Amino acid sequence: MTDILKKLTISTSNGKITAPQIVLAAAVSVITLLSPRFLSNYRLNLVISILSAAYFAQCWNLMSGYTGQFSFGHAAFYGLGAYTSSILAVDFKINPWIGLVCGMLAAGIVAAGIGYLSFHYNLKGDYFALATMAFCEILRVIFKNTKALHAASGVSITYSKHISQLQFGSKAGFLYAAFVMLAAITFFMYKIRRTRMGLYFVAIRENEDAAKALGINAFKYKMTALIASAMLSAVGGTFYAQYYLYIDPNIAFSSTVSVSAITPCIIGGVGTVFGPIIGAAIIEPVSELTNSLLSHYVGMNMVVYGLILVAVIMIMPKGVIGLVQDLRNRLTGTSAADEDGSGIRSGKKTVRMPAAKISSGSRAADKGAEV
Repeated sequence: MTDILKKLTISTSNGKITAPQIVLAAAVSVITLLSPRFLSNYRLNLVISILSAAYFAQCWNLMSGYTGQFSFGHAAFYGLGAYTSSILAVDFKINPWIGLVCGMLAAGIVAAGIGYLSFHYNLKGDYFALATMAFCEILRVIFKNTKALHAASGVSITYSKHISQLQFGSKAGFLYAAFVMLAAITFFMYKIRRTRMGLYFVAIRENEDAAKALGINAFKYKMTALIASAMLSAVGGTFYAQYYLYIDPNIAFSSTVSVSAITPCIIGGVGTVFGPIIGAAIIEPVSELTNSLLSHYVGMNMVVYGLILVAVIMIMPKGVIGLVQDLRNRLTGTSAADEDGSGIRSGKKTVRMPAAKISSGSRAADKGAEV
């Protein structure tokens, strides 16, 4: 499965955003922010679902799309964020904003443990994916069978209309909060691609052995990506708990949650800035439509998910953004290689980055040290 995901990854690193993309993003943003004025609560709920799904997919994209360490257990971090803030608020009367930070710390600590055990013993590909899935299942069993953690009954959160309690008086407030979260992480994803760390992430994804030969500390940067991705995922889990006011182990740590982080990236384009957003905007309405039309058939929505994924892999192996890029390259006659001279080319195993970006790393490598 991880080999398929690698083939779906778009191997570009320039991070440039064109004028049409800016205009389109601005138009979509304006429409989203104005949507509470003309949409019903049902449709507002769908928009919120799209924004929160895109946010969670961006979290997965940071680690799996940028560094190539594919996780099948991101629900572990999502669930930890939801449970930590909820239990602290319900049982200990601790403000959810503080619980949000505590949830991020909890997810970061667990991610550090998972990452150390996995990367220290050089787990890659399918083995790393299975390891993350196993840790997620372990957490689900622990939370489901521990009375102190509310066991299988889950946690019910008292509704409050105050932002001080991380809640809002209407769906519009949650929509604006979700929009800010998505805009912030998308801006972060765009900026990090243009930093040295971002280049190191891409180098590790393209060819980890070559990156190590250049003096890049692969263990350090894989750990950084995993912990950052986990902590940001915990924010999404807290948002879910405060919006739906209920959480239980089968919701928080289910494989469906992990799949919901991966699917938008595959549909839109793995390893791209806007791919997860486009994917979420496609898959969430489709899921809602299938749930309403096929509600009498249990599990049919997952069947549709599977059919869509198969269709994407066959028709658009690099997602919507990859398809658009290929069409543009055919029309303009340009190659699929990176356009800003970064030297990271699709389908290549060798990585050549600007000397200014890796000069310190190269010198360290010559001395036998790691960056």
